[in-house]
Amino acid sequence: CWQRDGETNIYTVPAGGGWPRRVTVGRKPTVYWMDSAPQWSADGRFLAFTMNSHVHIAPADGAGLAKKITDFTDSAFAPVWMPDSHRLIVGVTRDECANLLLTDRDGSWPRPLTTGEDGDDFDARPSPDGRFVAYVHRPLNDLNRLDLRLVEVETGQVRTLTGAPKQKSWFPRWSPDGEWIAFLSQRPNFNEVWLIRPDGSGERQLTQLGHDVGEFSWSPDGRALAATINRGGALDLALIDSESGAVTDLRTGHGVYTRPCWSPDGAYLTVEYEDAITPPDLYRVAVDGGALTQLTFSNPPALACLPQVTPEVISYPSYDGLEIHAFLYKPPKPNGAAILRPHGGPTDQWQFIWDPLAQYLVAKGYTFIAPNFRGSTGYGIEFEHANYDNWGVGDTQDCLYGARYLHTLDWINPDKIGIFGSSYGGYMVACCLARDPDYLFACGVSKYGDAELYSSWALCERETRLYTEMQMGHPTSNWQVYQAASPILEIEAIQKPVLLLHGLLDDIVPPEASEIWAEAMRRAGKTFEYKTYADEPHGFLKHETEMDYQRRLELFLDWYLVPRS
Repeated sequence: CWQRDGETNIYTVPAGGGWPRRVTVGRKPTVYWMDSAPQWSADGRFLAFTMNSHVHIAPADGAGLAKKITDFTDSAFAPVWMPDSHRLIVGVTRDECANLLLTDRDGSWPRPLTTGEDGDDFDARPSPDGRFVAYVHRPLNDLNRLDLRLVEVETGQVRTLTGAPKQKSWFPRWSPDGEWIAFLSQRPNFNEVWLIRPDGSGERQLTQLGHDVGEFSWSPDGRALAATINRGGALDLALIDSESGAVTDLRTGHGVYTRPCWSPDGAYLTVEYEDAITPPDLYRVAVDGGALTQLTFSNPPALACLPQVTPEVISYPSYDGLEIHAFLYKPPKPNGAAILRPHGGPTDQWQFIWDPLAQYLVAKGYTFIAPNFRGSTGYGIEFEHANYDNWGVGDTQDCLYGARYLHTLDWINPDKIGIFGSSYGGYMVACCLARDPDYLFACGVSKYGDAELYSSWALCERETRLYTEMQMGHPTSNWQVYQAASPILEIEAIQKPVLLLHGLLDDIVPPEASEIWAEAMRRAGKTFEYKTYADEPHGFLKHETEMDYQRRLELFLDWYLVPRS
């Protein structure tokens, strides 16, 4: 998927390197973290993908136009090929639940594989012989539970392979011989790889890493799994022995490897890679020795020649002694000001990712710190669940104590610290400005953030609503928790200027979230700026929007934070 010229189209590129070939035309721009990779048919002749809310297929050689195959429904998603390269499994939403249907390349009338009567079914994975499909089931009566299920394609018989209350097991992947299904489970406090046979027997934990495994794929001979391992915000690339669980690192360092895929002969992997000074691109990695070959080239030469900063991983104690890890970008020539950047989610993590805006601000002299507050992933399930029923409380203190950590740096002016966040990070901006009697921040910028959780819960799309309920419960039974988490009720305590930015097509944090915040500040006589963008969802897509919001942010931060001589 390549986002350029106002669209997010699909291309193929030779695995040995070469010029990309375009497969689609007119695929609407898509926020990258909500997009899904195109899927190869087993015979390599076709690609299946979601385009403009429907499943399409196209010849992989680019010799024909993409064909929509899901006219039988209003929308469809997540296509998965069956081993015969003719039939496909697609996801649809029916009765507000995700179901799996079986269709084919011609878009024939589908047959249900699952009914989703008591929850959502997704991540379908056919067995190598095509007889069974493993998938993930999320029951609606326990949103902290993910089960692995198996459906027999011919009979439709369904059985649960593994599952228990408040326990998540997901990402099922068949071994090449069909004897095992590898999956991820949180049972050991981290996301470790487990194995189970298709009949439900032989379940065992394969890895004992004490770190989160992100993604993995089986080698063609079934002897190893290529996996990404989260080590303090670096996603390393490793091989895991499928018998012993022994780990051999292929690529490590201050970078992020994702989507490992094997070549048919098992000689190399293809991956996505980025780090703090390198934008995301596709690479191939030799299995023997880990030699890296770049396949796509996204870094403009004018940017590649400029000095950039790799952050330092630091930690500091929060109000209750909990250790908070953070990424600290120190500018070569500090201007005395600093920006604290809480991430979105909250179940997310700041990693060694490429962030050109952070690099630009650091180049101007700003110190930049990105804390992984409680609720972040990558530090174990106990840490990830530490803000359940606690949004806006402990995590807010973690951010405030990040500002206090900045006070200990001799090149920082304590009166020149700002906070900037997007989505849940924008919510952290509201919480920090409203719940800080010491006024540690001189200003705040909220990019499609929130300030009143109940109305946003009521107005957002279904998946976000369930995500909120997974961590905060339902408002009817947890009303006091929602109230305590809503900083708009403390608007009088905000004493510093705020910049609000929001897209009017946002259905994850609805634009009303910023609208009511702006209106509350207007009535209270607060200092703020408020800018909306038509036709923008959650995650700005248009180049002109990105340029406008970044210019506004830069002017706002410079005005309130940069010391004037």
